[in-house]
Amino acid sequence: MQDFLRACDAVVEDADTKNLATLMNMPAVSLLQRANANYDGAWFNVKHLYALMLHTEDMRPLEALAGEFGYAIVKTEAPAAVDVHHALSRAAFEFAEVTVETHAAMADGRMDQVERARILREIDHAEKALALLKSSVKAAA
Repeated sequence: MQDFLRACDAVVEDADTKNLATLMNMPAVSLLQRANANYDGAWFNVKHLYALMLHTEDMRPLEALAGEFGYAIVKTEAPAAVDVHHALSRAAFEFAEVTVETHAAMADGRMDQVERARILREIDHAEKALALLKSSVKAAA
């Protein structure tokens, strides 16, 4: 929890505090108190955290919070949308590749490291193709 509060404090200190407090609809003193990692009464609710990250575009508090639970925050970029038919055929092709690699690996009843790496690579390709299909379907009119 202390890392999270330190991250919130750092974001508030790095930002223009008065302007940020105005955007967050609270007095600057209140914002500084709530974000002060050395103050026992400091507390940030979800609305404060959301507003802080929204207005500063600084994800350090979220990264610290995720880190305390053993997770990492990774920003993902959605692939550019293409024709839905093209995206669907790409996804079907990649899924077929996963199927072929898996059947080939299991032909002898076991899987070695090289076969496992090939299957995982094909799964990664299939996931990317599905992400492309998803973004294409969302963009379709």
